[in-house]
Order: sequence, then C-alpha cells, then structure tokens
Amino acid sequence: MSLPRIRVLLADDHHLFREGLTNLLNTQPDLEVVGEASDGLEVLVKARKLTPDLILMDIGMPGCDGVEATQRIMEELPDTVIVILTVRNEDEQLFRAIKSGARGYLLKNIRSLELISMIRGAVKGEAAITPALGARMLEEFRRLSQRPRMSSQEEAETLTTREKEVLSLVAQGASDQDIAQKLVISIHTVKSHMRNILSKLHLSHRHDAAQYALREGLIQSPAAGEKDP
Repeated sequence: MSLPRIRVLLADDHHLFREGLTNLLNTQPDLEVVGEASDGLEVLVKARKLTPDLILMDIGMPGCDGVEATQRIMEELPDTVIVILTVRNEDEQLFRAIKSGARGYLLKNIRSLELISMIRGAVKGEAAITPALGARMLEEFRRLSQRPRMSSQEEAETLTTREKEVLSLVAQGASDQDIAQKLVISIHTVKSHMRNILSKLHLSHRHDAAQYALREGLIQSPAAGEKDP
C-alpha cells in the first residue's frame, strides 16, 4: 500500500536552490512538491490555491519576507505547517519566525537526510529545530520568564508616537498600503514599525496587537477618535 504523500510548497527566490530541493524531495515516496514561489506575496497566493501540507519558506525573499509571509498564511491557513529555511544563524530571526507560527527553523547547510526527517516530523507535530537552535530557544524563554512583567503603562511608554499611530490605523482595519499613504511613509517603514510593535508587546499578529492596545488603553478606539472633544 502506498504511503500518503506530504504535499510541499517551496518558497525561495533562488531558482537553482528550488530546483535542487524539488529533485531531492520528489525522490521520496511520501513527499511531493506541488508548487514553487519566488517571493513572499507569491507564496501567499499559491498557499491559498494549493493548500499544501507543508511550506518550506526562505526568510529573505523580496515582496515580503518569510516571517511576514508565515504570519499571514497562519492567519488564513492555520493547519498548514511552515518550516523556515535560511542561511542566517540569528536569534532575532529565529524568535520572530517561531512567534509568527513556524513549526521549524533550519539552516540551509543541513544534510539532506536530516532535512527529510525534520519535514516528516514537522507534519506529525514535532518541532523542526536542530538541538543547537533548540537550546538557544530554551535559554531565551528562560530569560523572558525571569524578567518582570511590564505594566500596561510601561508597555505604552515603550511604544513610540509613530508606532501608536500605526497601531491605531491597524485597529481601523487599514492595510500596510493604507498606513503608508496616510502617514506618508514607505511600505518598508510600515513593516518595520509592525515588527517593532509585535516584539515590544510580545505578540505574533498585528490584529492581536491592535486589540490588546485598545483593551489596555494604549491607543484610542476608532469610535473614540471620531468624537468631538
């Protein structure tokens, strides 16, 4: 009896790397590459269309990076397993990826047999993280657990005026493009502000951050902002 196939979507801006990975995965009886994407926006479109079991996501793609693409896909397709593949061995990217919903974070110098094993494990619910990266994650969680929790007022003080403006617009349902036009800044700057906001509030999704900020009084509700003084 044939094994059920794990349907994989590859997202990487290097064609040669995608081609090599496709050839590797398609040699396995239980793996099938069903699509490829070269940037963060394309992988979002193809994820919606193909609904793969697993996405292997490069972190440094044009359009929107792998972390933002992961966050957006997890909001729409929460059952999809996403594993980040990157050349960067950086703690900040690792923690951003996991907070955004990635099931794993692997370096591209990983051996092929280990990668295949990690993919199979990730689909079964295991974390696709090497022991060295896992140890660093545990150390970071230990550090965060020992840090005193900031009050809402203290959190408000860590957000800059511009970050509060961005959050207020998110609470009104504005897209990144809308925010950029409203504040006369670039899309890249909007995304940078959102990354900083999520990091400061220890949250993964923009809408969660907006709702938290409204609930804790860090920003005014849209209705309150419309009232006459």
